[in-house]
Amino acid sequence: MTAPEIERLINLLTKLPGLGPRSARRAVLVMMRRRETVLVPLAKAITEAATAVRTCGICGNIDGQDPCSICADVRRDASVICVVEDVADLWALERTHAFKGRYHVLGGTLSALEGTGPEDLNVPKLIGRAADSEVQEVILALSATVDGQTTAHYIAEKLGELGISVSGLAHGIPVGGELDYLDDGTLSAALKARRNLGANGEDRSNG
Repeated sequence: MTAPEIERLINLLTKLPGLGPRSARRAVLVMMRRRETVLVPLAKAITEAATAVRTCGICGNIDGQDPCSICADVRRDASVICVVEDVADLWALERTHAFKGRYHVLGGTLSALEGTGPEDLNVPKLIGRAADSEVQEVILALSATVDGQTTAHYIAEKLGELGISVSGLAHGIPVGGELDYLDDGTLSAALKARRNLGANGEDRSNG
């Protein structure tokens, strides 16, 4: 039997991706053995993050400020918006240093199986942002999954009604692939080789 405080910590850690009960127990043991160098600083960092980090009211990114540092950066190209499923994908694209525009986080994808519709995502806010005369292109950087591509086609159709140029990632993204698991070089190449999807979401890169 272990102390209830330790059991609670283990149970909480198992809720994190990639951490099962065994991995969580090992992590807790390391923290207990290194209280001053790991456990105490970690507890402080978690408390500070829970207090300071917030969701950007413009793009949906998470940061210590609202608007986030990307939306507040006047050096970013406001004429191009890159649409991603979640913040992890935004971070993945930022690691490539290949994109200098703005972002929009949907918060997921359309899914008939899970009952997720456009109203459950940040699609209406995206349409509103795209309607701004300053926006000239929207890049749909969504995963090459069924739900991801369904979402891309839906958004492309809606944006087509506004006359906005819509493009999507091209080379290097495998079918079924998720952005957060791809290397920086692959993401950078895909972003640079984006294709025009057309008003109805169809790939028109080859005419």
